[in-house]
Amino acid sequence: MENKCVTAIIVGAGHRALVYSELALTNPEKLKIVGVADPNPVRRKMCMEKFGFTEEHCFESAEELARVPKFADAIINGTMDEIHIQTSVPLLNAGYDMLLEKPFAVNEYEMNTLVECARKNNSKVMICHVLRYTPFYYSIKERVVSGEIGDIINIQTAEHVSYHHLSTSYVRGKWANSKKCHTTMLLAKCCHDLDIMMWMMSQTKPCEISSFGGKYQFKEENAPKNAGTKCLVDCPLVDECVFSAKRLYIDHPDRWSFYVWDKLEDIENPTIEDKINLLKGDSPYGRCIYKCDNDVVDHQSVLVKFANGATGTHNMVGGSSEPLRRIHIVGTKGEIYGNFEESKFYVSKINPSPDAHNGECDIEEVDLNVSGDMVGAYGGHGGGDERLAADFVDYINGNQPSLACTSIFDSVAGHLSVYKADKSREENGAVQELFL
Repeated sequence: MENKCVTAIIVGAGHRALVYSELALTNPEKLKIVGVADPNPVRRKMCMEKFGFTEEHCFESAEELARVPKFADAIINGTMDEIHIQTSVPLLNAGYDMLLEKPFAVNEYEMNTLVECARKNNSKVMICHVLRYTPFYYSIKERVVSGEIGDIINIQTAEHVSYHHLSTSYVRGKWANSKKCHTTMLLAKCCHDLDIMMWMMSQTKPCEISSFGGKYQFKEENAPKNAGTKCLVDCPLVDECVFSAKRLYIDHPDRWSFYVWDKLEDIENPTIEDKINLLKGDSPYGRCIYKCDNDVVDHQSVLVKFANGATGTHNMVGGSSEPLRRIHIVGTKGEIYGNFEESKFYVSKINPSPDAHNGECDIEEVDLNVSGDMVGAYGGHGGGDERLAADFVDYINGNQPSLACTSIFDSVAGHLSVYKADKSREENGAVQELFL
């Protein structure tokens, strides 16, 4: 087993890339960050100081980095979705392997471009499908692979996006307008979930998809009477509206700090007054939630037919009171169902014995004990972030990849399913064929 310390360069020093790079601080024998490429000088300086490399290895762009001789094993690419082509292709052509944030491409053409680039260069490109690495989904996959519930007949997944997450990311924030961010809600938020479905169904391929969805809640005609345009400037409802910027961001200043306060990065310890003034100014997070330029859907349902005759559904609902991810897999011998937030699932196996539960089945509860306060001890995304980074190191070293490891080639089915689902939604549910 190869245990060489992998050297990596951060490209796009945003939240996700820095999360994966934490492995270099917690396990320096596995990963060493040796450079950064980011147009923001504050973030370049922060990375240089945090990881201990010199200014010589700081670059303003991926293109600038690609022009110097290769000086690391890999790239950790955490740039925004719509620039993955321009930040990945030059560096793959320069000989780097890559950890690339999901979604790795915003449309089918870009997907094929990146896949072909990786194939041409014989690159190791791993996509950050971090939910695969959580104890919850990883344990379920192990049960599926073992054959405990037989062949899968149907798989159901659901994601409820909390009201404050929907507001911050998909109404006011970076992923609110598909014309600007070039991604749909399903691609930005639920490519995780479609990937989980395809991973569980890896013995077959999706062949047909239909989908419906729309923008239901956050549009101007639904704004409360007398609502202003900026919560802290001209709205008399600032203290009572559930979605007011004051209640979401000033009363909870740390919850979405990396996104909401990004323009205060150059201030060492911004005060509440600094934050209030930012929201009163040109910050997108200070806008009335009903009067933004958002165009992504806030609810969508997807129906998938697989080549072996099995079916799958995914339901995304935005604006819920709390976040939720749920999965239910029905097989020929039993079922697995559970709630990600609780990190607990159940395995129910057919058993007609009078001693079985209701004379019908045996039920096993699997409690992974990573809910509530324990989640933080296991890292972000229910324990998946650090596991993903560590698996990337093993992947680059040529070791046997884990059950969760997702090369760019493995990620195609999930991404293509999203593109086709959105096309179906735009065509009022028309069935779309997939050729994989």
